[in-house]
Amino acid sequence: MNNKRRPEDLRSHRWLGASDLRSFGHRARLRQGGFNAEDWTGKPVIGIINTWSDINFCHTHLRARAEDVKRGVLQAGGFPVELPAMSLSEPFVKPSTMLYRNLLAMEAEELLRSHPIDGAVLLGGCDKSTPALIMGAISMGIPAIYVPAGPQLNGNWRGQEMGSGSDAWKYWDEKRAGRISEDDWAELEGGIARSFGTCMVMGTAATMMAIAEAVGLSLPGASSIPAADSAHPRMCSASGRRIVDMVWEDLTPQKIMTPAAFDNAIRVHMAMGGSTNAIIHVVAMARRLGLPFDMKRFDEISREIPVLANVRPSGGYLMEDFYYAGGLRALMNELKETLDLTCLTVTGKTIGENIAGAQVYKPDVIHPLSDPVSREGATAVLTGNLAPRGCVMKPSAAEKRLLKHRGKVIAFEDYNEMAREVERDDLDVTADHILVLKNSGPKGGPGMPEWGMLPIPKKLVKQGVRDMVRISDARMSGTSYGACILHVAPESYVGGPLAFVQTGDEIEVDVEARRIHLHVSDEELARRRAAWQQPAPRYPRGYGAIYSMHIGQADEGCDFDFLEGTAPIAEPEIH
Repeated sequence: MNNKRRPEDLRSHRWLGASDLRSFGHRARLRQGGFNAEDWTGKPVIGIINTWSDINFCHTHLRARAEDVKRGVLQAGGFPVELPAMSLSEPFVKPSTMLYRNLLAMEAEELLRSHPIDGAVLLGGCDKSTPALIMGAISMGIPAIYVPAGPQLNGNWRGQEMGSGSDAWKYWDEKRAGRISEDDWAELEGGIARSFGTCMVMGTAATMMAIAEAVGLSLPGASSIPAADSAHPRMCSASGRRIVDMVWEDLTPQKIMTPAAFDNAIRVHMAMGGSTNAIIHVVAMARRLGLPFDMKRFDEISREIPVLANVRPSGGYLMEDFYYAGGLRALMNELKETLDLTCLTVTGKTIGENIAGAQVYKPDVIHPLSDPVSREGATAVLTGNLAPRGCVMKPSAAEKRLLKHRGKVIAFEDYNEMAREVERDDLDVTADHILVLKNSGPKGGPGMPEWGMLPIPKKLVKQGVRDMVRISDARMSGTSYGACILHVAPESYVGGPLAFVQTGDEIEVDVEARRIHLHVSDEELARRRAAWQQPAPRYPRGYGAIYSMHIGQADEGCDFDFLEGTAPIAEPEIH
């Protein structure tokens, strides 16, 4: 262990090491809990921020995994303290977990600041928990290591491997088309999610866990381990051991998360065929570090890096298969000629050292650069008069015929209107139409819900249509697929051009040219803008009102304006 710091340098020493009445009270309360001075004296206090919840089945194992982390902390000579935090259960939290990402980031930061914590272990995985915990740890600025919850086991229905999310959308359309029965649907419901852990497709959860490892905040290989595998608790205890050394070394996120490390993470994201949601989260994390980072960097790297991971929704396999194929270390080794291998990680070693010797064991799951799964990028950023500040698309998960397309619009003012209309058998729609959903962005949703994979109209589903161009200021689940154009900025609720789109207009999309254009004259758009009225506020009071006043747009990372930046916050007074 490299003891660069002394026990007197620890934050916790201010709470526990002084010879005064207040420190006496702190120590007395620890003794109230059954601890003795030997438990904490001269040892780093490690805060384990646990997002376990009974209603978040991505995280139901984290109660036990926190004990594995504690074991590692104790083995390394630290004093572990578990701190519960909100869980952000993606399937259950409404209207959207994105509404609460920044609240969890605030909670993580303030839990660490207000307690005698020297280093943090961040237990998360379900979509928004990963960026939220990391954002909070960045702003707090103490050593931190991220422990990913891990993907669940492959789903299975009648001998077919199933992916949560991706196959739910697929078979829902089969049911709408009358091709599977209610009994089939009920049986599928019991087999599509078979264990604790996050979605086992390359959704937002798997994407963000991989990004956390690629940027250097997790142990090598940690993000690929299935939640139910015995390697997972071993990784947790190893993370507990490592954070103690990180405290002595004062190895903080600021020393790890450099511009080069972010570029590495984006390259990994592209090679994984990762979720479009990653753009928002990575931009937010970078801004917490004061790095000038925006969506354009994603697009630049997307043009360089093809998709190598043959994992749904851009491929055929699932995350359990990806782990058996060699996991993220193997994929990064395939990418090594494109990566900055000198970037530091939580191990105290470089990315190059961490991936040395990694092998691909199943070449159909992890392809080489010379034979990618798709040369279409995982993420494309389009701009034009409809999206002056950009919008995003996942070309690798769309039908190729739609990557260059012009069609007439059917516009919906909100989700409820859209949900009613697409079920109509008499809806005047063809496969060449473009569906547009408004008022679904950060303020308009509210919370930018995952409504962006608009359902194919039932009339077309029955005809066998499974993809068409769909445009919104919403997000979509990372498990989703199709020619969905998302994150239109600025959003319609605040008067972005999307607000002025009308049924019958024509929109042109050219992914290769990174262009999206509404074929309406500037004069007509100005007339519509003058007639437009902003919808009423979504929240008259409470957290929602605070959110609405301070939330940024999608291209800004959707962080609160008062949380961005690197202005130092003083240590709390102890009296």
